[in-house]
Amino acid sequence: MIAHSFDRLRQRNPFSSAGDVALWLIAALHVALLVATAFVLFSVSPARAAEPPTCTGEDLLPALQKTDPATYDKIVAEAAKTPNGKGIFWKIEKAGVQPSYLLGTMHVTDPRVLTMPESARKAAAEASTIVIESDEILDEKKAAAAMLMHPELTMFMDGSTIRDHMSAEDAEKLEKGLKTRGLALAAVARMKPWILSSFVALPACELARKAAGASFLDKHIAEDAIKAGKKVAGLETLAEQLQAMADLPVEFHLQALIETLELGDRMDDVIETMTGLYLTGDIGMTMPTLEAVAPTELGKDESAYAAFEKRIVTDRNRIMAERAAPLLSEGNTFIAVGALHLPGAEGLVELIRQQGFTVSAVE
Repeated sequence: MIAHSFDRLRQRNPFSSAGDVALWLIAALHVALLVATAFVLFSVSPARAAEPPTCTGEDLLPALQKTDPATYDKIVAEAAKTPNGKGIFWKIEKAGVQPSYLLGTMHVTDPRVLTMPESARKAAAEASTIVIESDEILDEKKAAAAMLMHPELTMFMDGSTIRDHMSAEDAEKLEKGLKTRGLALAAVARMKPWILSSFVALPACELARKAAGASFLDKHIAEDAIKAGKKVAGLETLAEQLQAMADLPVEFHLQALIETLELGDRMDDVIETMTGLYLTGDIGMTMPTLEAVAPTELGKDESAYAAFEKRIVTDRNRIMAERAAPLLSEGNTFIAVGALHLPGAEGLVELIRQQGFTVSAVE
């Protein structure tokens, strides 16, 4: 069954491979879902079942290790080359300043993800300031109002609908995919593709938990901080996060959205695989794993994906590091942001080190 999933995932053309779709999904999880919680789900919540559906995704890596050990070993070797690729929890120190901490998160409500490492839970409880990607997510009505002030970032404003930007065949796929999530295409037809991704890319169980009011990890941490009377700050605004997606060609997003639809339930396996890597702290393995699932030609030149990676990951890392600096200088700060912002030569761990801090992984 799992091996069959790998075979099907590999049957994609270079531009629209499952690897590219999964990488785009990562961006959707780190951007569009924050907005979906505050805006889309608030506006057009899917039908709520009495009992949330069972999550059915399977981790693809154990099967890969058995059926193709050479590829698996290559993934591990590639991950080993990624700076700061192991660990989701980091201690930040500088002489004369109280230590601060950095936690990599997943923007999901999976109970396994919500159960933070004990060291992280303790650090968050003792911190005087909690920092997340955007503190606007704490007030859904306020966040929705903020989004309405920038409708061009979430909606087609030229009178067109998403149907006008895709073929009849693709529109039918989208309509079917939304219907399985309890949504009618007519209700969301003016929404841009990176918003609709929140509905068609996530497992039904995750959408059901969100629709029922469950908080994803970042929001959960911030809510606990508010209850404890702590200061909560954000490193970005929701508008800035959406602008990052809007800066990329709509054709890129449409192609990725359709490919996600075509993957169907197989995307559940991709997300479960990503979750497994997160839970073991093997963040550096995420990209090599997705590339192994479906080799891509995109990263080999200055292509659409190169622009995507720069705008969605690298540019935002630098903004986050710059805005985190004064908070870290105050000390006793706990920062929680998407885990894939941490590793790499231009990741947050390295950028914070360049500010003169010692940053070390916490077991």
